[in-house]
Amino acid sequence: MGAKARKASKKSVKKASSQFPNSDSKTASADFLPLEGDGSRELAETKPQLHKATVLYIGRIPHGFYEKEMEAYFKQFGAIKRLRIARNKKTGKSKHYGFIEFENPQVAEVVADCMHNYLLFEHLLQVHIIPPEHVHPQLWRGFNYKYKPVDYVQIERKLHNKVRTLEEHKKLVEKILKQDARRRKRIEAAGIDYECPEIVGSVQPAPKRIKFDEE
Repeated sequence: MGAKARKASKKSVKKASSQFPNSDSKTASADFLPLEGDGSRELAETKPQLHKATVLYIGRIPHGFYEKEMEAYFKQFGAIKRLRIARNKKTGKSKHYGFIEFENPQVAEVVADCMHNYLLFEHLLQVHIIPPEHVHPQLWRGFNYKYKPVDYVQIERKLHNKVRTLEEHKKLVEKILKQDARRRKRIEAAGIDYECPEIVGSVQPAPKRIKFDEE
């Protein structure tokens, strides 16, 4: 490179450096922000939105998918705090909807996204997040109650075998005889030649009178 070429390159560098102002000048370009400045320009802090909802509503629960099955299935997503299925107070049968609470809000959001409209035993599950302000304060009352089915056979057995008085037994026999009379009429109206057997125990013996010897 000759002397003339060197001079020309030095001049071009000087011209280019003169186009940019010094950092100490008051007329600094607004396109550059100071790394450690007076704080005249600060970027707005963006805070992530916090999801605090951990309770889910689960609807259209199929028959046979109860507390144990639900806990065993949903614990694959995360730790479960508590759950319950709405049941009939009289019969104890499931009302096919319930609630589940997770310890982590993010897990609850994932479950709501994945399990909504999920086909389970020919039922499309309906899973929705319940906001904390909409959770009823008595929602988890008795959630750990162990369901015991009502034994109606035992109840009817006790009712049938209970000790009755003479008047109660008489009313029971009259009721049975009326039902038998209606049955006989229906058989005769149908033109069927059939002789119905007599009902055992329809005639009760009269109570015996105790005689005491006269002194």
